[in-house]
Amino acid sequence: MTAAPGGGRYGEAAFRPDRAGEGERIDVGALVYDDITMARLRALGAGPGRRCLDVGAGTGTISRRLLDEAGVESVLAVDRDVRFLTARRGLDVLEADVTTALDQVGGRFDVVHARFVLMHLPEHDRVITALAGLVEPGGVLVLGDAVDLTSDRTPDTPYTTVMRAMWQGLRATIGTDVSWVPSYPQLLRGAGLVSVAAEIHVPPLVPDSPVSRFWADTWERSRAAMLATGLVDDAAVDAAVRYLSSDECAALSAGMLTAWGRRPREGTAG
Repeated sequence: MTAAPGGGRYGEAAFRPDRAGEGERIDVGALVYDDITMARLRALGAGPGRRCLDVGAGTGTISRRLLDEAGVESVLAVDRDVRFLTARRGLDVLEADVTTALDQVGGRFDVVHARFVLMHLPEHDRVITALAGLVEPGGVLVLGDAVDLTSDRTPDTPYTTVMRAMWQGLRATIGTDVSWVPSYPQLLRGAGLVSVAAEIHVPPLVPDSPVSRFWADTWERSRAAMLATGLVDDAAVDAAVRYLSSDECAALSAGMLTAWGRRPREGTAG
């Protein structure tokens, strides 16, 4: 994986998997988005007889639900750090860096899914092309990543102030960049996929909700990167955490853009 401007990368400069509570933080995020992701995957054909690849599988919530709820035949869960993943019947686990080792995957899949992965990778164009190459003819590639809704015209609140610092800090330290995420549809078309479409889900940011707890924990783990931007200090981060638990909390959470496209069947036009 190419180093970020600050020399780090996800899981090293921030969000270390060996730090206490990181698995729980990922699971809280899953509570926010998993139902939306599963509904889309099932609508796109994830079901009995299908082989699925789950890239950046994290703690495996989607991989397990594909087996238990969608009834797919098998899932290969891939992550650079697989300490939160456990193989079981129908679920295989592969420790691999998707930027350098997708050739270890082998074969093609009816459904290829990657969520909250590519936003952290400077090589996203190349990785999308590589992922598209792992899709069976007629199969689907489904990508999900964050979209930032804290524009310059968004009213200033403790939440928006700290979110802006978080995005800037993560970009400087580990290369996270969500500015290109709205380009997913064009990138999928460029990778040779058809029937391309996209949708955005914005979870409600209400006091003490799962998404509020997720952001509070994420800020704590990326606090050093945020402080380094000079946009916030410790007092501002602490105030934003309190804001998420208060009745004054009124802001738009970051959304999740999900985009998908199908590999044309042999003999069909794109």
